[in-house]
Amino acid sequence: MSTKRNGDDFDQFESDLRKAERKVAGEIDPGARALVVAAAVMVVMLSLVLPHTGSVSGIDVLTFNSEAAAENVTITSRISIWLQVIFGIGFSTLALVTRRWFFAWIALCGCAVGCVAGMLSWWSRNTPGVSGFEPPSGVGAGLVLGWLAMIVLTFHWARVVWVRTSVQLSLEAQLRDDAAEQEAKAVALQRKSAIKRPKEDS
Repeated sequence: MSTKRNGDDFDQFESDLRKAERKVAGEIDPGARALVVAAAVMVVMLSLVLPHTGSVSGIDVLTFNSEAAAENVTITSRISIWLQVIFGIGFSTLALVTRRWFFAWIALCGCAVGCVAGMLSWWSRNTPGVSGFEPPSGVGAGLVLGWLAMIVLTFHWARVVWVRTSVQLSLEAQLRDDAAEQEAKAVALQRKSAIKRPKEDS
């Protein structure tokens, strides 16, 4: 009876360890970085209402209205703005609110791609196109701010994800060691009980 109770206690302990491991593995704790990330998200939002190029704002580029078409906004600018909205604002906010590692990882990947798209967007406003066609306007404040904010987001999400991964691996190793120790104790108790039974029967 005692052996069965010990086995049930160990199963319950192991189950609790697994739940704790899954919970820790899926969560992040950005700490003070949360303020920096939140500020960067606000800057991305601000950049959408500022001129992206000429008099065209980021929202105009996002919707690709007649003003954006008149300024010959390239596909790289449109991709850059969409990445800022989806990952710089959307997934970054989602990761901050839910504290889920999965969303932070998606935000990191999207913001990293957004940094490259922002650089290409900047380049497209300063480089002649086919047949030496010059863009009507150069780089605006909105494009610069949005691109810099995406760089900041990429850096801080990378730090958060990297630290979480290191802590996660360390904790998983510790939990495995604790589980192995508890299992060894349970096996030892079972052996003691098995040795006592023949003596009691005799």
